[in-house]
Amino acid sequence: MNAIAAQQVPPLFRGWVVRIGSYSWRIVPRVLFVAVAISAALAALSFATLMYGTLDLSLGEVWRALHGEGAPAAVRSVQNRRLPRLITAIGVGGSLGVAGAVFQTLSRNVLGSPDIIGFTTGAATAAVVQIVFFGGGVLQTAGAAVLGGMLTALLVYALARKDGVSGGLRLVLVGIGVGAMLSAVMSFLVVRADIDDATVVQQWTAGSLTGRGWPHAVSVAIAVGVLVPALVVVSRRVTMMEMGDDAASSLGISVERYRFAGILLAVALTGAATAATGPIAFVALAAPQIARRLARRSGVLVATSFLLGAVLLAGADLIAQAVEVGLRTPVGLVTSLLGGAYLIWLLARQA
Repeated sequence: MNAIAAQQVPPLFRGWVVRIGSYSWRIVPRVLFVAVAISAALAALSFATLMYGTLDLSLGEVWRALHGEGAPAAVRSVQNRRLPRLITAIGVGGSLGVAGAVFQTLSRNVLGSPDIIGFTTGAATAAVVQIVFFGGGVLQTAGAAVLGGMLTALLVYALARKDGVSGGLRLVLVGIGVGAMLSAVMSFLVVRADIDDATVVQQWTAGSLTGRGWPHAVSVAIAVGVLVPALVVVSRRVTMMEMGDDAASSLGISVERYRFAGILLAVALTGAATAATGPIAFVALAAPQIARRLARRSGVLVATSFLLGAVLLAGADLIAQAVEVGLRTPVGLVTSLLGGAYLIWLLARQA
C-alpha cells in the first residue's frame, strides 16, 4: 500500500534531480522552501545588524553606505566595521552548522557536535598556544586552530577506533574525554601566561565578534569557499552511513574512508571558524537539528544547516549588541545561554 501511495505522488512533490558529472542531488520542494525562508530571515537580520550600533542608521542610509555614498561616518561604520563583522558572523555560524550536521550524522548521535566532542576545544587550545608563545596574528592563529582541530580529530579517531571501526557513541565519549583534558591544558596556559597575553586569551576564548575586520571575514570566506563544496561532494555518502556501517558497506560505500574524510573536512571548517571568533558554543549542536526538523529530512543538509547556523549566530550577535553590561557582551555568552536551554530541553525530550 505504501509503495502504491508513493508511486501516486506527483513528480513536483518528489522534487527534482540535478546532475553534475557523476554526482546527482535531489531538490525537495519543502527543503527548498525552508532554505528560502531562512535566507529571508538572514537577509532581515543582516540589514538590522548593519543599521544598529553606536551610530543608528536608516535602511536607506545603509544602502547608500554599501555603495560608498552618503555621510563619511556612515560609510566608514558600515564598510569598515559592521559589514566585515556581519560576514564573519555568517561564515562562522554557517561553518559551525555544517560541521555539526556532519558530526551528528557520522556519530549517529544528537550530541555529536564539535564543541561537545572536543574538536572545538582542540582548535581553541592550539590557538591559545599560538597567542601565548608566538603572537596572535590572524593568519597564524587561524592556521594553529585548524592544525589543532585536525590533530585532536586524529587523536579522537585513533582512540575511538576498535576492530577497524570507529564512530557512534564511542566517538562521542572519547571526544568528550579528550576535550576535557584539552580544556584543562588551556586553563593552565592562561594561568601561566603574562597579564597581557592572559587578557587577550580570556577575551578570545569568550567567543566574540567585536573588532572583527576584513582579515577575519576573508579568512572565513576562503575556508567556506574551499571546504563547504568539498563537504557537499561527500555529504551524500556520509548521509547513507546513518543507516549503519554494515548497511552502508553493503551499498558499496567505503565507510572508514568517507568517515575520515568527513571528519577532517568538518574539523578544518570548525578550526577556521574558531580562529576567527574564538570558541562559539551550541550553534553546531542546534543548527543541524533545527534544520532537520524544519525540512523533515535526515542526513547532512548542507545548505539548510549553513543558513540556519548563520541565522543563529547573526541573531545572537544582534542580541549581544543590544544587551550591554559596561562592555560589549561576547556573542559566545549569548549562544551559551540559549544553547544551554536548548540542550536541557533536548535531554528532557530524549529522557
